[in-house]
Amino acid sequence: MEIDYSHIKVIGFDADDTLWVNETYFRDAELEFAKLLSAFETANKIDQELFKMEMKNLPVYGYGIKGFVLSMVEMAIELSNNTVSNKTISKILDIGKDMINKDVELLEGVEDILQQLSKKYRLIVATKGDLLDQERKLEKSGLLDYFHHIEVLSDKKEANYSKLLNHLDINPSEFLMIGNSLKSDILPLINIKAHAIHVPFHTTWLHEQIEVNHDESKQYKTIKSLLELPKLLN
Repeated sequence: MEIDYSHIKVIGFDADDTLWVNETYFRDAELEFAKLLSAFETANKIDQELFKMEMKNLPVYGYGIKGFVLSMVEMAIELSNNTVSNKTISKILDIGKDMINKDVELLEGVEDILQQLSKKYRLIVATKGDLLDQERKLEKSGLLDYFHHIEVLSDKKEANYSKLLNHLDINPSEFLMIGNSLKSDILPLINIKAHAIHVPFHTTWLHEQIEVNHDESKQYKTIKSLLELPKLLN
């Protein structure tokens, strides 16, 4: 089924793993964390238990690096039965600081694509995570001038998007969302009668992995790279 994008006026972009590299740094941090706690448990078990801890803490801390670090600290205390050293806790905090201070690595063609699209469409960022961290990355990215609006959402469900579009006076039928997560960037949009294009990243956080049924899959396009976007929209 062909999807008509001719009436799109506003394009929203996810940030992490759509505009720049992000999830790779979490995978690296998990490996470092497993090494730090290798005296207490196997790497696989540590990985599983850390994910459970993150899910338990998500309603409390929200998304982002800070919540991830707090979950690592809590997991270290639990796995070690309260014997983890101050030195190890300090190293866990350093993992988080290193993640926050990473340079922003733009994905291929991002700036060129934004430059092209900004001439025809109003562009916004709709991302989730820690507000300070996302603002910092956007500043470092050099992309701020291409966007009319930046929104850091507490979550990316239908209600969050509906509230955002209503606030910005955007008709859902005239809105297109671009992102790497089917769960957060694609399905909520087609459920509110907006449009979405999926651009997969090579690694996806377990919490964002989801099965899509046949009917849903016909309501959005998947492209390999943002470089394919202008041709698809023409």
